[in-house]
Amino acid sequence: MSSFVAADRFEPYEGKPDKNRLIAAYRGEQIDRVPNFEVLIEDDHVTKMLGRKAGNTLGVGGETAKGAAASESVNRPMYPGDYIEICRIIGQDCMCVEAMWTPLKKRTPDGGRESFFDKSFKSRKDLDRIIWPGDAEMEKTLGFVREYVAEAAGTGIGVCIGGASMFQTLYEFVIGMHDCLIMAMEEPGLLTELMERSADYYEELFRRAIGEGIDILLLGDDFAFNQGLFLPLSVFEKIWRPAYERIMTPALDANIPIKFHSDGRLDEAMDMLIDMGFDCINPLDPSGIDFADYKKRYGARVSLSGGIDLTFPLIRGTPEDVERVVRDVCGVMMPGGRWEAASSHSIVNYIPHENFIAMINAIHKYGRYE
Repeated sequence: MSSFVAADRFEPYEGKPDKNRLIAAYRGEQIDRVPNFEVLIEDDHVTKMLGRKAGNTLGVGGETAKGAAASESVNRPMYPGDYIEICRIIGQDCMCVEAMWTPLKKRTPDGGRESFFDKSFKSRKDLDRIIWPGDAEMEKTLGFVREYVAEAAGTGIGVCIGGASMFQTLYEFVIGMHDCLIMAMEEPGLLTELMERSADYYEELFRRAIGEGIDILLLGDDFAFNQGLFLPLSVFEKIWRPAYERIMTPALDANIPIKFHSDGRLDEAMDMLIDMGFDCINPLDPSGIDFADYKKRYGARVSLSGGIDLTFPLIRGTPEDVERVVRDVCGVMMPGGRWEAASSHSIVNYIPHENFIAMINAIHKYGRYE
């Protein structure tokens, strides 16, 4: 092991986990150090950190981020006591309760119901097959929100609810990408109706979650790849923006910060996202985004999150590479504040654990403000 960077243990850091630090960073206020926030840390890393199996930070018994069907095998979110321990180990200011995929069901020919995740929705006649989510689905998620809020009380660690992948649920699981994009061009009214009905659920879910005491709202809906948006912005905005503005309203009314996640190159959509009222944009994947350019163009108007490249240095680099890259990214993103340190995707199992350790240590080493 080189003496250049210690990668066999998480080093002590200055300042306890504090949700107020994260909220201040999202609002462009002065902070003591750069906050770090990974929504998904996969199970191998969790086991090595805690010395026991505890699932991943999105779920116990499964992986919600791998798809809607997979999410149904997840017994529950990570137990908040385990999550709090992780936050204290790595200095993370917030935990996340997942509500990613719109829980749509469909009626079956025999009169039963099952998840609508087979890409079989193709036309307006399929509307009659959908069973829209309601109080039962909300209460399941809200039960976990209450558990997290109660356990976090007095720790300084925040709680966010993360979800509302409404467009992604439709194109990835309910309709299929090819047919969904055709629908957006040829029958945008139908896709708009699906989005609005999905928003009926999430608007009320988030209103109730805010009433239960969450600190941050995290919304995520992938609508771009590394070359640009899936659809022309003029088409996409009419379908997507009204539904999303509805689900943001409870948080905006309550002055709760809102973070937004989409993979891909978001250049064409950045002005729209800022105008909608998002406080933070994630994950600044260097495969499609020049984060230094984003810092110059948008850094005074919105907080930015991410930029530490998954492929290199986190997967293919050494701990020394990781420290060097994190140091350089800090040099670009820290001036003026409004940056949250994070990977360009998530902490997946195929990242060497010593590289994850090196990333966290480097963030705390180079991310202090005078």
